[in-house]
Amino acid sequence: MSSDLSRLAMTVLQPGYAGATLPDWMRGALDQGLGGVVLFARNHPLDRAAREIRAHSPDAIIAVDEEGGTITRFEVETGSSVPGNRALGVVNDVKLTERVARQIGRMLARAGVSLDYAPTADVNANPANPVIGVRSFGPDPALVARHTAAYVHGVQGAGVAACAKHFPGHGDTTTDSHLALPTVHATRDLLAERDLPPFRAAIEAGVRSIMCGHLLVPALDPDLPATLSRAALTELLRGELGFDGMLVTDAIEMRAVAAMFGPGEIAVRALAAGADAICAGLVTEDGLYAIRDAIVDAVRSGALPEDRLAEAAARVRAVSTWYRAQALLRDRAVTEPDDQAGLEAARAALTVTGSAKLTGPPLVVEVNTRHSQAVDQDHPTGVAAAMASVLPGTRRVRLEPEGDLPALGDGPVVHVAHDAGRHPGVRKRIAEAVRECRGLIVIDTGIPAEPAGATHLATHGISRVSAKAAAEWLTS
Repeated sequence: MSSDLSRLAMTVLQPGYAGATLPDWMRGALDQGLGGVVLFARNHPLDRAAREIRAHSPDAIIAVDEEGGTITRFEVETGSSVPGNRALGVVNDVKLTERVARQIGRMLARAGVSLDYAPTADVNANPANPVIGVRSFGPDPALVARHTAAYVHGVQGAGVAACAKHFPGHGDTTTDSHLALPTVHATRDLLAERDLPPFRAAIEAGVRSIMCGHLLVPALDPDLPATLSRAALTELLRGELGFDGMLVTDAIEMRAVAAMFGPGEIAVRALAAGADAICAGLVTEDGLYAIRDAIVDAVRSGALPEDRLAEAAARVRAVSTWYRAQALLRDRAVTEPDDQAGLEAARAALTVTGSAKLTGPPLVVEVNTRHSQAVDQDHPTGVAAAMASVLPGTRRVRLEPEGDLPALGDGPVVHVAHDAGRHPGVRKRIAEAVRECRGLIVIDTGIPAEPAGATHLATHGISRVSAKAAAEWLTS
């Protein structure tokens, strides 16, 4: 195997690994030119993991999903110190969104992370969307475009590369691409009017990277998901929208594409379609080298032009070069004192109907709504902890969605739900609780439904600061 060709193939790979310790085989892969590594909550402590990778390979891209709110890797144990996109869209202050994104950028800069797989630039056009929801700034394309640009400026203003996702738009879907292939039933004109403006805004803002989604969009390609479609990636994103930065795939082990092809073939097809970096969220040593070998074999057979692979590798290296050039910017950013933007945003996003307050410790009843696989499943809502910090003696009960309500008693009760606007079962549970407990307080941490006869607080997302904002209001 040509060492040059092998290194090119390794350069375009961004794998993840299991465990808190960087495996020896991953160190070996970095020695052989591995272009990047993606970190997840399972790799905690992430700052140590990033330092180990950076020390071993200074030019490797270190990527992480740190959207804020529901999707956090660095703060998964405590909840995010910033609210997610939906809350920022509700506030609709682009300067505040930029400050929040800068706060995320500072956290990543301190840790040595070079690429944030954020912001989510999807327009949440379908209220039933099971995987985007509060990760989107909202259902309005113009609003999402403004805040996408502000988020890019914020993260990159801290010297960390941003990555707008999931091109060409995951907002109008009813299927989670972690589980199956979603289809976006939209005309080309509707895509241009609704889904593409945030990506245009990200490109105009100078975003260094874009992530393509595993989405079948028949108006672009009736046969292949966008990840594997030259029409979507090269003709539309490169040609029509003019993006010349690094294009990375969503994780190739997701069932939307993994049910169609093996990892090596997905990588080859994605590169041929116009992708530059292949995200493999969790691989073994054998799996990583099998993907590399598939790419090398495809070049040798003529299925993948070598100049296309070289172009992809050059775009990956360009992100690394950009990151090195931002060292002074990162040094300044990490000394900035503004780490309160997230709490300010959470307070401003809180939407309240009713006037009930808490004067004593409540029973907090949390319904354990199933989140998408993008969310770490142990991610805390933080509501009970926030209540207990101001009202010692607060009790917490966590219910499965189908579980029976406990005896609520005569004391104050706070019912914590998520996405009542999307889940009929959650709305039914709230209605039952309202009937059983006069004076019930409802907190919805997702996309809320109409308030149901109780004091109702909507945080528009899950985060530590969103819970704090709710607790502050209820005890003020």
